[in-house]
Amino acid sequence: MTHQPEPHLPGVLAIDAGNSKTDVALVGADGRVLGSARGGGFTPQKTGGVAAVAGLAPLVEEAAAAAGLTGWTGPLTSHVSACLANADLPVEEEGLRVALESHPWGVSNTVVNDTFGLLRAGTDGPRGVAVVCGAGINCVGLLPDGRTARFPALGELTGDWGGGSGLAVSSMWHAVRAEDGRGGPTALAPAIAEHFGLPSAVAVAEAVHLGHLPFARLHEIVRVLFAVAGEGDRAALELIDRQADEIARLALVALRRLDLLDTPTPVVLGGGVLAARQSLLLDNLTARLAREAPLAEPRVVVAPPVLGAVLLGLDHLRAGPQAQERARRAYDPAHPVAA
Repeated sequence: MTHQPEPHLPGVLAIDAGNSKTDVALVGADGRVLGSARGGGFTPQKTGGVAAVAGLAPLVEEAAAAAGLTGWTGPLTSHVSACLANADLPVEEEGLRVALESHPWGVSNTVVNDTFGLLRAGTDGPRGVAVVCGAGINCVGLLPDGRTARFPALGELTGDWGGGSGLAVSSMWHAVRAEDGRGGPTALAPAIAEHFGLPSAVAVAEAVHLGHLPFARLHEIVRVLFAVAGEGDRAALELIDRQADEIARLALVALRRLDLLDTPTPVVLGGGVLAARQSLLLDNLTARLAREAPLAEPRVVVAPPVLGAVLLGLDHLRAGPQAQERARRAYDPAHPVAA
């Protein structure tokens, strides 16, 4: 039997790495959050998995220092629980897990797509469906016997649409076409121009193309979209309707694959677009689910996504309910709420 080294701190190093930000938390085996750190987005598809994981090192060191641990050589803690965006395929998850093993952070390591973290944050165990609609969009389902429902989630290449990026680009599409005459009128055009302080939507597109306006700032258009839709703009309402349809389709397919359509089942909703709890989107979405899957139980998670990584890590350690509840209270005092 291989001897396992003793960790400096029995517990979990939880990592939630998204497209726009990364949260790291060092949590004791009793569920107490001892140290945390936040950094930028996690983009292994651009930098490569090894480099992306290496880029987490300053955050791990910051969290360890906040927990009073300095000068450690490893392993830092018992288990690394990493919920990572852009780990969309099982082969990518495994490659990132191997990259984690090269760092002295945990005696053991697990990597899952961050949508599994959302599912865990919104449920009490490994059963349910989760749809994340943040910068991008994805869906997973899980049963206690380990069966899963997944999607490749590689963007338009694999049939995906929506999320903050998709909604922003589609809003720009309507706005520019309204200005140049190829499309019908929409209040999106002047609203987008005003938001960025530019004379037109075309000027916004040119600013992004020339690098004067960071592409990431286009996500701000989602707020503009909902404001314009609230005033009854047809193009904006159609985009929100399409987003609700896409989220419902993902959830329904996952429920069907796992034979859960006829069973009361949590459908966990999260990510920035859904966590904003815009009624135009949520009311549309829940009405669709009520028609097609009346036993589905929609719930919105507004807690920080790292909570899912923490709970999955404590699951791995077989931590008791008190530890789970202590961790949940630290991040989610109100618990998930009904949609």
